[in-house]
Amino acid sequence: MPETAQNVDPRRWKALIFIALAQLMVVLDATIVNIALPSAQDALDISDGNKQWVITAYALAFGGLLLFGGRLADLWGRKQTFIVGLIGFAAASALGGAALNSPMLMGARALQGIFGALLAPSALSLLAVTFTDAKERAKAFGIFGAIAGGGGAVGLILGGVLTEYMNWRWTFFVNIPFAIIAAVGAISVIREPAESRNPAKLDIPGVLLATLGLVSLVYAFTRAESDGWTAGITLSLFVAAVVLLAAFAVVESRVKAPLLPLRVVTNRNRGGVYLALGLAVIGMFGLFLFLTYYMQMVKGYSPVKSGLSFLPMIVGMITGSTQIGTRLMTRVPARMLMGPGFLVAAVGMLLLTQIDLDTSYPLLILPGFLLLGLGMGTAFMPAMSLSTFGIEPRDAGVASAMVNTSQQVGGAIGTALLNTIATSAGEKYGKAHAATAQSPDLLRLQSQVHGYTTAIWWAVGILVVAAAIALTFVNAGRQDGSSAASGSGEGAAEDAIPVMAH
Repeated sequence: MPETAQNVDPRRWKALIFIALAQLMVVLDATIVNIALPSAQDALDISDGNKQWVITAYALAFGGLLLFGGRLADLWGRKQTFIVGLIGFAAASALGGAALNSPMLMGARALQGIFGALLAPSALSLLAVTFTDAKERAKAFGIFGAIAGGGGAVGLILGGVLTEYMNWRWTFFVNIPFAIIAAVGAISVIREPAESRNPAKLDIPGVLLATLGLVSLVYAFTRAESDGWTAGITLSLFVAAVVLLAAFAVVESRVKAPLLPLRVVTNRNRGGVYLALGLAVIGMFGLFLFLTYYMQMVKGYSPVKSGLSFLPMIVGMITGSTQIGTRLMTRVPARMLMGPGFLVAAVGMLLLTQIDLDTSYPLLILPGFLLLGLGMGTAFMPAMSLSTFGIEPRDAGVASAMVNTSQQVGGAIGTALLNTIATSAGEKYGKAHAATAQSPDLLRLQSQVHGYTTAIWWAVGILVVAAAIALTFVNAGRQDGSSAASGSGEGAAEDAIPVMAH
């Protein structure tokens, strides 16, 4: 039943503003530094071999500690963890902006990842326990889903503006006002239900195994990008990740208070959401990387113009999330938004496989971006909501962490996998056409574009697989609110999600 008036937090919509602001800060930070990296590299004399660590240090800390951060949110309280994460993220950003050398910058990025791992799951779980009425939940998650999907593209735009008109340090300093406003707002208006905490003892073996396993997995994909998929270090890291995560699953099935209760991921709806989102992010983040280089290196766009070229994708994401997903989430099953949404995004990606040296932005890239954004926004919104819908309050933090983990691991895989595919395809094209090339510079550009389009074809296929998983695994009905209240036990939580439409 919907909540009665006296149980509804009157400040919940104000709370959403600050939760969404914090989420935007975390998501855009994943891409804003990419645009600024060449300038930072020159300023701090970072070698080509070490520049990847500016990105990797953040990804390793963030991806490796997300489950731990989600469990801490359940244990300490989401509001407290949220505020600590904001303050720590602001301090780490200040350190990065003031960096005097490469170790200082990389250390700051690792600290950003650590506090981001506290912040991201606590933000989503606060949303889950604050909005339980179906229609309000749809609106709240529509806004949150648009930010989660579009924040990466916003980071490209903001990074371009700050780098071109100010300097690279402001891509770090810009987080400070975001964090201060969100923290002050959180202290003032966020109210967390006291009964939603999980006071169970912390699962230390689970923390160690999960953290080491996820760090090994993310780092393996990073090394695959730089050293190759068959390099000894790459294979060793993949083997270590498999062994550690398998041991983690065994431990979690036996301990009394697991870090990740298996009921969270073995539910077919949540498991389907985590897998589909992870795959979709593989394609999306790979595309951000390629088209950023395409706009600047091939089309000759400035950093600002390159960033602004992604604006239609953001518009599409906001429209898909707030106008399509929000309006239909309580009327149709989630899979009927996620599956078609990923397929529409795949069509947009399909258009982008046709780019060449003189592609028209208005005629091809613009409609491709619009379709990609519209599809992703439509799919992300119900996926974000379903990932915590019907979950027991004591598991909300770790369930939210799993959403972020699937996206973070997906982003690491996407960047490494698709970049490796693009580089290999580009090299083969260059060798095959070397004898007939008009000029070395022209051949280099043609090879780059061929590599990009080859990788984008793979991204199209990955999005189709994500759609198939959403349509087959996710069998929940409308999120109409009758199951949003938590159950009283494991079985209740499992049965709470499917609410079939009549």
